[in-house]
Formats: sequence, C-alpha cells, structure tokens
Amino acid sequence: MATAARGFKALRIYLEMIKFEHSIFVLPFAMIGMMWGAGGWPGWRTFLLIVLAMVSCRSAAMAFNRIADRDVDAVNPRTRMRAIPAGLLQLRQVNLFLYASIAIFFVAAWQLNPLSLVLAPVALIVVMGYSLTKRFTFLCHFVLGFSMGIGPAAAWIATTGKLAPAILPITFAVTFWGAGFDIIYSLQDEDFDREQGLHSLPQTIGKRKALAVSRVCHVLAVALLAYGGYLAGADTVYFIGVAFAAALLVYEQSLVKPDDLSRVNLAFFTLNGFVSIGIFGFALVDRILR
Repeated sequence: MATAARGFKALRIYLEMIKFEHSIFVLPFAMIGMMWGAGGWPGWRTFLLIVLAMVSCRSAAMAFNRIADRDVDAVNPRTRMRAIPAGLLQLRQVNLFLYASIAIFFVAAWQLNPLSLVLAPVALIVVMGYSLTKRFTFLCHFVLGFSMGIGPAAAWIATTGKLAPAILPITFAVTFWGAGFDIIYSLQDEDFDREQGLHSLPQTIGKRKALAVSRVCHVLAVALLAYGGYLAGADTVYFIGVAFAAALLVYEQSLVKPDDLSRVNLAFFTLNGFVSIGIFGFALVDRILR
C-alpha cells in the first residue's frame, strides 16, 4: 500500500479523487440557469459565489462517495487504485476535505441569498445521498441525474432569490442526460454489481435493455432542453445548440454496444463535456445577440 500523501503533494490526489475536471459536466448548465435567471450578466460577485457553491457542493459529494464506497472500491479492479483503498489518502484526510467543502458551500449559499441558504441542506442531501442509493435501488442513475439537474435551478435561485417554472425543464433535461450517460458508464460493472449485491439498471435488466433506457433518457433530455429554451424565450441560435447536443448524443449512443464496451470512456468523458460546453456556448451567443 502506498504512503498517504501530505501537504501540497496531496493536492493533485485530492483533485483526482473528486474528478475535478468533471465539474465541466454540470457547471455550464448552471451558468445557463444563472444567465437566464439574471436576464444576462449577474455581476462578478454573484458569478464567483455560484461557481464556489457549485464546486464545493460537488467536491463534498465526491468526497462522501469515496468515503462511503471505500470498501467496495477496494475489491473492484476498476476502482481499487482510488485514493482511499490505494492508501494515497487517509480516511481522516478525506473526512477533513469533506467537512471543509461543506463549510465553504454553506458560506457561499449564505452570501447569495436567504433561499439559497435555506435550500443548501436539501441540495447536500441529494448530491451526497446518491452514493448510498446503489445499495438498494436500480434507480440510482436517476438520483445521480437529479443531483446534477438541481445545478441550473440552484443557479437561477442564486440570481433571483426564488424558483420559477421556467428553469424546471432544464433541471429535468440535465437529470435525464446525466442518468442516460451514467447508465452507459455502469455497463462496465454489471457482473461486479451482481456479485456484490449492488443495484444498477444493467445488473437488473441486462446491458441491452439498459442501453435502450439510456437512449430514451437522452431523447427526453433533448426534448426538455428545447422546451426550456422556449419557456425562457431563447432564439434560433440556442435551438441550433440543442440540435448540436442531440447529434452528439446520437453519436455517443452509437459508440456503445452490449457486447462492445471498448469506447465507454469516449462516450462518457469526452462527448458529454462537449454536450454541456456546447449547449452553454450556443445559449451564451443567443443571449448576446438578443
């Protein structure tokens, strides 16, 4: 077992532990919620507080996931080199990181507005609770998707101080998008989940049917992105972005077959980053041109 890292040497391991680069999945959608809620640019203070809240909340969720799953990760060949089972970080270190992330999240929510602070515990329960759902339900993918989907709604609340129906289609679009690609990712662990008594759609209904559910999720995501743009008064450029996202999701689905998972990482990591950044880019240009 490796020696636990300390000091600045641990920073890279912390960032790897929480998959910091995956913040790119949700943050662009949160920026859409911020932009539509504010009717444009909300100011640097609000922008930076939203980014701080999003990153700290996600960091807390990922740290909790690594703590909750440390025993399972240790026996899964795909995850046994994660920080805790590999001994790169001590459990105490990850707990301290978790508590610090939660504290930063609450401070950011407090500085935004009263409703953000009131709803902050709810957001934490959702994003951290996902880590436990695989132990008792195959709907865990949808819990993960919803933990991502609350990002745009949270950013809307952060800029307006209230929740409005106009942002809800984007919330559920991200929910179905996230559930769809998490189902794809979980295909890799079908046999392991069955052996360990864990739950997932592939473990429950098999790879082929799980992929069919994933495709339905992505169809719903595209439809809800379009409907959300309609409610927000978006113009042509935004809907071109929705078509762009739809094309990427079609390609993503084409990469993975029940008997060929060799391109799961391309489908999961690369293409979904392009989806979120792409739709935000089109939404931003659309907003600027209006």
